[in-house]
Amino acid sequence: MRSIWKGSIGFGLVSIPVKLYSAVQSSSLDLDMLDGRDHARIRYQRVNEKTHKEVPYNKIVKGYKLNDDYVIVEEQDFEDAAPEKSKVIEIESFVDIADVNPMYYETSYYTEPDTKNNKAYALLLKVLHQSGKAGLGRFVLRNTESLCIIHPIEHVLVVTRIRFRQEIRGTDDLNVGDDVNISKKELDVGLALIKQYEADFDVSGFKDEYNDELLRIIKAKSKGKRATVKKLKPRTTSSDDLYDQLMNSLKAKKGA
Repeated sequence: MRSIWKGSIGFGLVSIPVKLYSAVQSSSLDLDMLDGRDHARIRYQRVNEKTHKEVPYNKIVKGYKLNDDYVIVEEQDFEDAAPEKSKVIEIESFVDIADVNPMYYETSYYTEPDTKNNKAYALLLKVLHQSGKAGLGRFVLRNTESLCIIHPIEHVLVVTRIRFRQEIRGTDDLNVGDDVNISKKELDVGLALIKQYEADFDVSGFKDEYNDELLRIIKAKSKGKRATVKKLKPRTTSSDDLYDQLMNSLKAKKGA
C-alpha cells in the first residue's frame, strides 16, 4: 500500500508521527463508457469554454468567483489557511464511539507509526482499547478540512473521517407521520421479533453478491450465452393486519 498522507497525531503534548493508508477499496466492477456504434472508449477532455481547445493538465488552476471575476487559489493558499492542520491530527476530546451517529461516518484510514514499536503509538492504542473511548479531532486532507474519529481496531489506530453537522440534512420535510398508534401487543411482538433475530455484529458473513452475479452474466455474454437469472420471489402476506404479520414472522423464523 502507498501512504496518502504523512503527519502526526497530537495527543496532549505527545506527538506521534504517522502515515495514513486507505483502509477501504471498491468492490464494484470497473465499467468503461463506450460508443454504442463501434465500442470505442469515450474519453473526457478538459476544454477551454472560449477557445474550445483542450487544456493541458499542468495549465489548469483553481479559482474562486468573487465580484464577477476569478481569484486564483494556489497550493500555498490552502496550506496557509490552516498550516497546523495540514500536518497534524489534533485530538481535541475523547468521546464514547457509541455516541457517534453512523450517519456521520465517511471513510477510514489505517495509521502506521513512522518508526516500528513506537511507544507513544502503542500507548494511545492501549488506552483507547481499555477506556472504550475514541479521539475526536480534525485535520486537512487533499485541501479539505475534515473531522475525524481516532479509534483502535485490533493492533492498529484507525482514522475515520466524519461529516460536519451542517452536512446532515434535517427531517422536517419528510412526510412520515407523527401520530401513529401502535398497540401494546404489536409492540411486544415487534420486540420479540427483534430478540429472535439479534446477533453479534459480524460483517464477514456478508459479501457483495450483486457484483459477483453481474460478473457471471458478463462472462456468460462473452461466450455468446445468456446466464440463468434468479427469479424474483415476491414476498406475500396472508393478512393485512400488522399483528398477524408479526406473529407469522415469528413462526417463520422458528421454523427456519
